[in-house]
Amino acid sequence: MTGTRIGIISTGSYLPKDEVGNEEVAARAGVTAEWIERKTQIESRRYAAPDEATSDLAVRAAEQALEQAGLTADRIDYLIVSTSTGDFPQPPTSYLVQDALGAYGAACFDINVVCSGFVYALELARSLAGQRPDCHVLVIGADLYSRILDFGDHRTAVLFADGAGAAVVGPVSEPYGIVGIDLVSRGDAHHLIRVEAGGSRNPASARSVAEGGHYFRMNGRGVRDFVAEHVPPALVALAERSGLSLDQVDHFVPHQANGVMLSEVVERAGLTHATTHRTLQKYGNVGSASVPVALDEANRSGALAPGDLVLLAGFGGGMSIGASLLRWGVAA
Repeated sequence: MTGTRIGIISTGSYLPKDEVGNEEVAARAGVTAEWIERKTQIESRRYAAPDEATSDLAVRAAEQALEQAGLTADRIDYLIVSTSTGDFPQPPTSYLVQDALGAYGAACFDINVVCSGFVYALELARSLAGQRPDCHVLVIGADLYSRILDFGDHRTAVLFADGAGAAVVGPVSEPYGIVGIDLVSRGDAHHLIRVEAGGSRNPASARSVAEGGHYFRMNGRGVRDFVAEHVPPALVALAERSGLSLDQVDHFVPHQANGVMLSEVVERAGLTHATTHRTLQKYGNVGSASVPVALDEANRSGALAPGDLVLLAGFGGGMSIGASLLRWGVAA
């Protein structure tokens, strides 16, 4: 389309109502509230209600994004849900979201790239939306980690929580829109983040449940080393391939992994001049939802002005990195 590009038209997010402070988490994990805040900079997080599943969170975030875009669900051509904690092994969570929204004209699918998933889905959305004029893609990142956490494991229980973020992707006026996206996959580090049971290699059984195989596990030191080594160079490379410099970035919207880790990434990548948007202190690490939730808060607060250069960065399980540069703007 002459005079247009593909970009983010609107955003939305949903965080469950149940707020859980560090004192409660610390008591179960065998640490102190002070230790949690010092090590992670997280002060509280949200857990889903017993009757809420991942699709429920995703629907609420999607409704906000659709409302902001001024679109009804029947205007959505594709619906992508990024999650590692779907409602069921089958059917795809995106189909449950489609049914709840009434978006029956949309082709739907899930992706599972854990904490990088939203940016991976954004690249898919850009490719799909570019195929025809006036195409709209609803991209949702949603995770519900409170159902797969071992609350006695301080390496994970203090970090992870529940939430969903969404964006409508479609045509925007030049010079706005997505400038570039870079995706990195490092399967040689797949062992750093895992859920060992429940798949075809180790099916669910009484033994797998008794051994805690369905809990989320993470090698925190290994993840931190991976991020320090690989994420800053990936961000620099994306900027260079896009004909830009990280010095030009106005807003940095990273995966909300850990506050101390984020500060290290900002320093190593030379992004200290940019505004880094953080939501982890009140929401914790919400997996695939981290980037879109932080983006939605930045958008709705009025922090993003037309023409601002925004850098999104997801990183995590797989191991994976997804980074996107976009020129913030309005729909065509």
